[in-house]
Amino acid sequence: MLTQKKMTLVVLIQAALISTAYASEQSEAKGFVEDADASVLFRTGFIHRDKKNGVEDQSSYAQSAIVNVDSGFTQGIVGFGVGAVGDGSIKLGSNNHAGNNMIPKHNDGSAYDHWARGGANVKARFSNTTVRYGTQVLDLPVLASNTGRMVPEYFEGTLITSREIKNLELTAGKFTKNQMSDQISTDGNHLDNAIVWGAKYKFDDQLNASYYGLDSKNALERHYVNANYKLPLADKSSLTLDFSGYHTEWDKDAATYSSTIGNENIEGRSNNIWALSGTYNQGAHSVMLAYQQNTGNTGYDYNTNADGFQSIYLPNSYLSDFIGNHEKSAQLQYNLDFSNYGVAGLNWTTAFVYGWDIKVAGLTDDAQEREFFNQVKYTVQNGFAKDASLRLRHSYYRASDDYQTNAYIGDTNEWRVFLDIPVKLF
Repeated sequence: MLTQKKMTLVVLIQAALISTAYASEQSEAKGFVEDADASVLFRTGFIHRDKKNGVEDQSSYAQSAIVNVDSGFTQGIVGFGVGAVGDGSIKLGSNNHAGNNMIPKHNDGSAYDHWARGGANVKARFSNTTVRYGTQVLDLPVLASNTGRMVPEYFEGTLITSREIKNLELTAGKFTKNQMSDQISTDGNHLDNAIVWGAKYKFDDQLNASYYGLDSKNALERHYVNANYKLPLADKSSLTLDFSGYHTEWDKDAATYSSTIGNENIEGRSNNIWALSGTYNQGAHSVMLAYQQNTGNTGYDYNTNADGFQSIYLPNSYLSDFIGNHEKSAQLQYNLDFSNYGVAGLNWTTAFVYGWDIKVAGLTDDAQEREFFNQVKYTVQNGFAKDASLRLRHSYYRASDDYQTNAYIGDTNEWRVFLDIPVKLF
């Protein structure tokens, strides 16, 4: 496992690079108030999972207001600022069968009628390096906050982002609390001490690459790599190739999904998962082919150790993530942008993913799963409701009996409906 000393080394390297910096972000600071902004996102959300094989359905329906306030930086060599994130929600209807990480529940299993969460943060900036401490929504491949439910997942800690060299972004951080979307406690996932670091570099307009790492105390060590290359073709078309992968090693007492299916006594649990995709775009049309594969002695188990409910930056991820032990999966996806057909803001995505060779301890080495996914999203382009959006998503998911026996997801028809109305306060 990496130590905090190594994180400190990353920060010192960033500081050493300042001498080679390009234009300074801090030198262009307009002021604490002048650069401030605040917004509220009003979200109405509904998730219904029609479970098969005698399993009880799950249905959650709620209304939320998600607030984000962020000051500008004071002027000077070092700029200072503050921010806050938070949300308030009410359930709509009884929600007697709530689940899906949407709505918090009382000890007796009943859904909360209303709830509120959030926190503040402080920040400082020198040149092109920013430090932020407090409650944050993270977007890192190894520690990513869930944003696909009613309200965001929050982490509490310190994040340093440095762009002292053109086209290079360095990241380092330490987090000690994790609050999932349906949790009231600010450390509902009992995060001990998670250190993150990473870098991403834009070689040119066509090629980007990144690497990120995570060391979570008494839980896991994870590494992520990505390379993305976009090749322009004739007639304004393009071909985008993307490679991404994770390597994870779990500590002895860490939780993994696979520990519930016979792997709890495995020493040195580890997983490698990688994916390669190619996307051809021609005007309004995009077609993607993707292949994804797991190796190791357990599946790619994430979010079981306060490591981010959205920490899976891989293509074959919809209702299922196709991350079973030794699983291989292939996907065909089609996307249509209706802007070229006179309906700006309307988008449709459909995909089929098939997974095979799933190893279920003590049962089979050849379990399968499959998902047929469809999503339609419309975003208002102008007028008083500009940027408001309505998203309808449906997944048809089926798995072989041996995989369902161990309660991964189980045969499910899922609907998700989200209406988002953003309001800018200032």
